[in-house]
Amino acid sequence: MSNPLSPPPRNDARKKAQSHFDIAEQRTNLVKQMVQAESAANDAKTAKLRALRLAKEEADRAAAASAPAEPAKKPRKKIVRA
Repeated sequence: MSNPLSPPPRNDARKKAQSHFDIAEQRTNLVKQMVQAESAANDAKTAKLRALRLAKEEADRAAAASAPAEPAKKPRKKIVRA
């Protein structure tokens, strides 16, 4: 029989508290992994869209270079009515 004046064993409470901290840490790590995955997907999408934009700009530049230049319009004379 244990001494009634001795403090109660704290091992059980410590284990229970540690398990709560471990669960919270696991959730935090899971959320961090999810955020990193979303960030990587967003970065990949941005890189793809940038490549498409650059390709379109280059195609537009090439089309503009091969198209004949439009003749400059002559300025119209102003008609002043009195």
